[in-house]
Amino acid sequence: MKLHELKYTEGSKKEATRVGRGMASGKGKTSTRGHKGQNSRSGGGVRPGFEGGQTPLFRRLPKVGFTSRNQKEFTLLNLTQLEALGLTTVDHKTLIEAKVIKREDQLVKILANGSISKKINVKINKISVAAKKAIEAAGGSVEVI
Repeated sequence: MKLHELKYTEGSKKEATRVGRGMASGKGKTSTRGHKGQNSRSGGGVRPGFEGGQTPLFRRLPKVGFTSRNQKEFTLLNLTQLEALGLTTVDHKTLIEAKVIKREDQLVKILANGSISKKINVKINKISVAAKKAIEAAGGSVEVI
């Protein structure tokens, strides 16, 4: 079998109905649009969301909340998670290798949930005061970038 020998399965392709091609076609004269009115005209019809003059749904629903364009999204990490990772240095590159974050431009914040027993050197975007104290008490160092 060659590419030029391929055929569509019987009934899989349906020809488009050609309207406005004379009375004999059965779809002539008004071309299935009926007589007169907004929808029979070229370019006729109403815009999306128009409900015939009734107050549309998007105006009936209450407007709630506010989303700041300047908000920064942080990936949160707890001390117990850092302990489980078993890393000696925690920065963006090591977190990507450990598959905790996906991109190097992601922002990371360390929280003080749990405890830490081994020495860890941390170089991260944000850290809570309690987490910083816990890491430094374990003999580690903290650098905020």
